[in-house]
Amino acid sequence: MSVLKKPLVTEKISEQNEQGKYGFVVDKRANKLQIREAVEKMYGVTVDKVWTMNYQGKSKSRYTKSGVITGKSPNFKKAIVQVADGDIIDFYSNV
Repeated sequence: MSVLKKPLVTEKISEQNEQGKYGFVVDKRANKLQIREAVEKMYGVTVDKVWTMNYQGKSKSRYTKSGVITGKSPNFKKAIVQVADGDIIDFYSNV
C-alpha cells in the first residue's frame, strides 16, 4: 500500500505552504503515523503535526442523447502535514 497518492496543489493549500503546511491525498486506510513516516521518508523533512479528513464522493449527473447518466466521484482521504521550522517541501523540483 502506497500511503501518499498525490500532493494537493490548490489556492488554499498554497497559502498554507508559507506557514509550513502541505496537503496530500492519501490512502483511505492510512493512519497519522504512517502518513508521518511516508512524508519524512519521501521528502527528507521532519513532520510536527498531521491532520486528516475523510471526504465523501460527490454525486454527478449529465444529460446525454440517450437520457440522464448518474454516477459518483470516488471517496478520498486528505492529510495536512506541518513540517518543522526551516524545512520546505518543493513539489515542482522535478517538473
